Amino acid sequence: MDLVKRLDRPVVLVGLMGVGKSTVGRRLAKRLGLPFIDSDSEIEETVGLPWGELFERYGEEDYRDGERRLVARLVDGQVRVIATGGGVFVDPRTRSLLNERTITVWLDAPVDVLAERTGRRDTRPMLKDGDRKGTLERLAQSERQAYAEAHIHVKSGNGAHREVVEDIVRAIEDHLARVDSNLPAPPPPRPAEEPR
Repeated sequence: MDLVKRLDRPVVLVGLMGVGKSTVGRRLAKRLGLPFIDSDSEIEETVGLPWGELFERYGEEDYRDGERRLVARLVDGQVRVIATGGGVFVDPRTRSLLNERTITVWLDAPVDVLAERTGRRDTRPMLKDGDRKGTLERLAQSERQAYAEAHIHVKSGNGAHREVVEDIVRAIEDHLARVDSNLPAPPPPRPAEEPR
């Protein structure tokens, strides 16, 4: 595939928890014929504990510090697709590193969609306060500015994952064309609309 030949760095999916980074990332990697890696799974494999348990045991600050070091190793070298944990891109140092060494893709979905998806399993420490939708709304509001710094913005929702994958492929092609032509990045995206 011509697109893969033009890639000289990893493609990293960022966005709020429940947006589908792991699922879409696996499909995108298959579509492009690239290796796939999930940063949360890598943390679990390295430490030997589920990431949710690590988060609860050591707290967000220590967890994010370890996550940042792991992500720095993952983006050093090989061209591949990487799905990151929900808070990775919010950390300014990690965001700067990812934007410098990778192509960052912000997957964005309405809060209602995120609340439904994250309600399927009780594995996310930040959502255990009983107000899942309210927590997600606060996170979406507070973290939106950070995610808007990603190179690419792709809206997701209740549609088929293959459509999101094709949207990402087209967006990467457009991004590479802009980079090759020294064109400016497109304007910041508007918020994902809630379903009517």
